[in-house]
Amino acid sequence: MAIIVQKFGGTSVADAAKIRRAAERAIERVQAGYQVVVVASARGKQTDQLVADALELNPNPPEREMDQLLSTGEQQTVSLLAMALEAMGQNAISFTGGQIRMITDSSYTKAQIQSIDARRIHNQLQAGKVVTVAGFQGVDEKGNITTLGRGGSDTSAVALAAALKAEECEIFTDVDGIFTTDPRLFPRAVMLDAISFDEMLEMASLGAGVMHIRAVACGKRYNVNIRVRNSGNNNPGTIITHEVAQMEGVVVSGATIQKDMAKLSLIGVGNVPGNAATIFARLARAKVVVHDIIQTEVNPESANLSFMVAVPDLAMAKQVIQDLTGDLGCKNVFVREDIALVSVIGVGMRTQYGVAERMFDSLANAKVNIDSITTSEIRISCAVDEEDAEKALEAVCTTFELDRPAQDRATT
Repeated sequence: MAIIVQKFGGTSVADAAKIRRAAERAIERVQAGYQVVVVASARGKQTDQLVADALELNPNPPEREMDQLLSTGEQQTVSLLAMALEAMGQNAISFTGGQIRMITDSSYTKAQIQSIDARRIHNQLQAGKVVTVAGFQGVDEKGNITTLGRGGSDTSAVALAAALKAEECEIFTDVDGIFTTDPRLFPRAVMLDAISFDEMLEMASLGAGVMHIRAVACGKRYNVNIRVRNSGNNNPGTIITHEVAQMEGVVVSGATIQKDMAKLSLIGVGNVPGNAATIFARLARAKVVVHDIIQTEVNPESANLSFMVAVPDLAMAKQVIQDLTGDLGCKNVFVREDIALVSVIGVGMRTQYGVAERMFDSLANAKVNIDSITTSEIRISCAVDEEDAEKALEAVCTTFELDRPAQDRATT
């Protein structure tokens, strides 16, 4: 029998009624002939409350103890789900991450999955049970409980789907699927029937919050189709899958904006091998996540280098650069804290021309000035003044008709 993995986020299991609805979803799949594994997050704001409880007692709690504490939220949810399923006549059993041997490294609060022993789950599925598994958690080789950090339950679900060779991983949330852009900022945005892994990876890295980048990367690596659905209705949602031919007919699939960004520009850095490596190695050690990087040679002796970081990382980034300035021969450092990134994403850019021209024209017509431009094979990003961010998003969404279904915008 084919296996389906379903994942329910915190808002989808927030109370007894929603837990029963999640159980009904699982039973529907069983009745359709599937074996079902359900991964669940902690209910509602429970994780936030646990964090608050910890900080009330210790303003700097040990990370190991935080993982011990935070993992209890998901354990409660999956036990309650199993109870609900049993009350509805469906045999079920719940497991923690440790009980299914989801082995991670020992990086507390941000652990990486290393392996999963799927045999215990397979045995229970063969016995006719729905298996509920606590998301967001695992254990290291010494048996210490670890948590996976932001997006951990999504990542748990996709990794389980890979280990079980599931037909599909359904991610249930409180939205209908993945939209061309954030409908709160561009109300005419439309839902996508399908999006490629590469496009979703770009959108997730650029601020789209529906799916975490780690889960998407896992799906791409292990060939797991992921379907994002609304737990409150029966709409089919959006499937994230490998690129198919018809996707290239749509020039731009989506657009994003990232606010709360800062740009650091290093002027007159010594143009010698190793300087860039030194800068970004030190930033990595300081756990600063770096976004778009631009380096321009001024003359054979010097270069200008700029990069973007999220505002919360700015203070650490500035400290790292300050410590390195003398070694790099840097003449000056400029910092902008009033910047945002507007981006368009689409696999169709690989085969169609004129995308950059249309994007830049749309921003010019909207009187939005471009600070800098970066690109990938399927993305164009422009740094703009933060006060112009929403106007810039409106302009590019209108230009690329992101208020129309993809099939109506296809050129092939």
